[in-house]
Amino acid sequence: MSISLSPLSERFLDEMRRENASAHTLRNYGVDLREFCAFFEGGGEPDLTALRQWLSSLYERGLAVPSIRRKLASVRSFYQYLMREGAVTANPAKLLSTPKMPKRLPEVPGAEKTNRLLDDVAADKLERPFPERDRAVFEILYGCGLRVSELAGLDLMDIDRAERVIRVRGKGRKERMVPFGAKAAEALSHWLEVRRAKPGEQAVFVNHRGGRLSDRSMRSLVKLYSMLLAGDSSLHPHALRHAFATHLLADGADLRSIQELLGHSQLSTTQRYTQVALTDLMRVYDAAHPRGTKSKS
Repeated sequence: MSISLSPLSERFLDEMRRENASAHTLRNYGVDLREFCAFFEGGGEPDLTALRQWLSSLYERGLAVPSIRRKLASVRSFYQYLMREGAVTANPAKLLSTPKMPKRLPEVPGAEKTNRLLDDVAADKLERPFPERDRAVFEILYGCGLRVSELAGLDLMDIDRAERVIRVRGKGRKERMVPFGAKAAEALSHWLEVRRAKPGEQAVFVNHRGGRLSDRSMRSLVKLYSMLLAGDSSLHPHALRHAFATHLLADGADLRSIQELLGHSQLSTTQRYTQVALTDLMRVYDAAHPRGTKSKS
């Protein structure tokens, strides 16, 4: 059977647009499917052997495992569409093996380093245009363990200042309630006193034009402060989320509670922080115990 994949992929992307897929998802799917269709240009309907050759070509190009997994997910979704439309009679994409992600522990700044950075942000050492906003961004990222996209999406009505809780809309549009502490409450109060937004704007965090501050701008903000105040350009918003979870665990919080606060659907996702804590313990042991690897003979 001979089919032309490129027009079908464009129809698939049009369907995704009608279903309100995000611009980021559409961009990635578009790139992945154009490459996929080009690989099979003029070759008819790919069978399982051909798809395995395509997958092998991704490895040969030296692509990272996350990129290969994403491209494979794009192709699988495309084939599900082709099956629904009756364009193909079988779905060989579902028989392809998904490469396993390498097990990597998240980089987590220590409690002392994190608190020193937040104190320096609060001291307005960089003399930024919106120091109150920047401080509140840091305090809530670390104090609540939010994803940067969740923080950027916060609206005024999501914050209950009396009860000190935030309604967070996380992945899969799931909502959760997250408490915030005294430092975050103080920073948030100072920011809301000086916040200047354009008419009708409900975003908690706004830019110099009064519109919603984007998650990209928040990433740049965190990187700027981290580089200039802590000398660490690698620190990013998600590192503060990791720090939130790891420091809670180190001080006795249970995994189930941390899972709820982070909005993880699976406890196994949260459990990686126990590995981070264990790694830190081993480092301390090796450095300090008489029988540790760094002990003096």
